[in-house]
Amino acid sequence: MDLQKYSKHLIQNTKSKLYEWFHYDEDKLISTMEVYRFLHSLKGTSGTLQLEGFMQVSTDLLSKLENTAENWDKEEVGKFLYPLIEHIYKYENSNESLAMSMLNDTAFYSNAPIIQIIDDDASMLILLKDVLEEQGCIVITNTNPEMAVRQYFDMKPDCLILDIHLPKKDGFQILNAIYEHNKKHFIPTIMISIENSIEIRKEAYKKGADDFFEKPIDLEEFVVKVNRHLQRKKLFDELVLIDEVTQVYNRKYLVTSLQRFYQDFKRTKQPFSISIVDIDFFKKVNDTYGHQMGDQVLREFAQYIKRNIRCSDMICRYGGEEFVIIFPKTTNIEAKNRLNDLIKEFSQIEFIHNDIIFTVTFSGGVFTIEDESITPDMAIEQADKSLYEAKSLGRARVECLQITQALYVNNKLNISVIDDDFIIRSILVQMLESMRIANFELDIKAFESGTSFINSDRAKQDVNHFLILDGVMPEMDGLEVLQQIKQGENPNRYKVLMLTGRNSKSEVERALSLGVDDYVTKPFYVNELRARVEQILNTMK
Repeated sequence: MDLQKYSKHLIQNTKSKLYEWFHYDEDKLISTMEVYRFLHSLKGTSGTLQLEGFMQVSTDLLSKLENTAENWDKEEVGKFLYPLIEHIYKYENSNESLAMSMLNDTAFYSNAPIIQIIDDDASMLILLKDVLEEQGCIVITNTNPEMAVRQYFDMKPDCLILDIHLPKKDGFQILNAIYEHNKKHFIPTIMISIENSIEIRKEAYKKGADDFFEKPIDLEEFVVKVNRHLQRKKLFDELVLIDEVTQVYNRKYLVTSLQRFYQDFKRTKQPFSISIVDIDFFKKVNDTYGHQMGDQVLREFAQYIKRNIRCSDMICRYGGEEFVIIFPKTTNIEAKNRLNDLIKEFSQIEFIHNDIIFTVTFSGGVFTIEDESITPDMAIEQADKSLYEAKSLGRARVECLQITQALYVNNKLNISVIDDDFIIRSILVQMLESMRIANFELDIKAFESGTSFINSDRAKQDVNHFLILDGVMPEMDGLEVLQQIKQGENPNRYKVLMLTGRNSKSEVERALSLGVDDYVTKPFYVNELRARVEQILNTMK
């Protein structure tokens, strides 16, 4: 007997029941007995149809029903039945290998290399992105040269792939713009071109390219060479202990040194303090005066701290505009007082850009290790919480949450999911609700159509906004939503990730021309999508 049509019927009925529950009025409740009957029926029928995954999920959920409330609202039902929703998505969209990939640890994706491709040929972008993502890379693309340069500094890629022939600015001009502010960073750069003359190749290498490919590209050779460049980048990062821009120790050295300080503490029983300091409104410095001036501020700040701490103290660049300072044999009160003095003195230093004089402040968070049960990682996390407490209280100050406290967050970030498929919406909302982005309060809301979002008050709010947007929807599709956002009052407030079908080449090309920040093809891997979202959100700080 062919069970396929019965299996499809069961899945459709299951989805229909979930859809009915999830669209109940806010005040309408669902009884536990109704949920029990639903799961009991699903277990029996799926077992009969040899759908072992559905039988296992329903069995597990039934075992958890004993200690639940008598009645549920639709949100409670959604969270409880999420494992079933996720399994439906895997079943409908994937083969066995994809289903396994969706269960993979997020660590793989969070450590994946980031590659940026800049090319006005959207077809080439789509092709290269697909090929490299099959290798486990996170690929960001852009057809707009000016947006691409900003994206480069925001995303900090591990490899840059750049077409020479671009509108407005050619690839050589972009390379100059990047390397003018980024001379001391090693980012492997591959230039591609329809032209392959010796003059073009020589010029590419003179401008700083590490490799050159003529179009059409041999994809097998391309993948091998990109992987080789990524290996060189990784080796370089592992060997270097001094941050190139600021000339203080880097994060790799910090990891090693923290263990040494911790061992000294366990031996001597003398506490030591860890501080994370962060330049206030540093993004505004970059946006107003340029990245070259931003690097100068970073250098002078790092060297100022280095000159004004003790020889036994240590400063390391932690990432971006954040630095870690270790104070041996120092209490949190002593470290806090010293940092407050440094803030006061540093705020009086004047920076000059094109005859404009400006000053900069910094904030700090402190935590003291005085108990062996506290690990260095826990101390770093607590110092980071203290830093964001200092920022939430006005900046240019130091805070110390020596006892774990709830982090006060004052920056609101709207995240809106727009998709007509309630299964996709449920998966994305669940994923987003599990995320924590430092210094942001995430306000997550789902919409089942572009029209409902555009007509909402939420779309008009003057706050940072991240959209996950389905490309194809009834009434108003994702491209129309994207166009309205980009032509609206606050286009710079938005970052947009678009979900698109595997064969929607024209849709992707249009989205890229409208300025979408990233796109992901359906069906997607949840953990990979999470890593991409985190990358984008971390540029919105």
